[in-house]
Amino acid sequence: MSALLGACQYKSVNAPALSARDAEYIALVPKFEHQITHLPYEITDPTGQAPGTIVVDTREKYLYYVLPNKKAIRYGVATGDEAFGWTGEAVIQRKAEWPRWTPPAEMIARWPHLAPRAGGMEGGPDNPLGARALYLYQNGHDTLYRIHGTNEPETIGRSASSGCIRMRNIDVIDLFNRVPAGTKVIVT
Repeated sequence: MSALLGACQYKSVNAPALSARDAEYIALVPKFEHQITHLPYEITDPTGQAPGTIVVDTREKYLYYVLPNKKAIRYGVATGDEAFGWTGEAVIQRKAEWPRWTPPAEMIARWPHLAPRAGGMEGGPDNPLGARALYLYQNGHDTLYRIHGTNEPETIGRSASSGCIRMRNIDVIDLFNRVPAGTKVIVT
């Protein structure tokens, strides 16, 4: 019985230290009380992948960052709507703090109200990419998919994006601080 209970134990993950800019901007993003299952926890690794790998389970809405010793940090995420979802393997080739956002032409075609943003939007609390962005590449080419923060924290745990993987800003800062460029990402 204790072995079974041990497999169910979760360990809270401490929030990362924030810069003054991070604290100021995050305070301006709407607050949302998340379900406890969407908060980050260290758990027994369910992925079987090598330490340092990121695995996104789009069906269950979790991102796992695999740690040594058969552990992983599990974060709640929002993923792409069915029609816009993406699966596959990629690597993080670029990382950005409070990144600039430019909606792709396909997104503007779907949502014409974004046309004024065609030239881009500076990073900040109103920017849809949130506090950080991890840019996913395949074979040296930008997939246009990102793991990023959000200015809509209420979407965590749902299919809500145009294909990217959204995280709470505090969580994407934590992940950003843990992973180097070149990190393998598997999206299922």
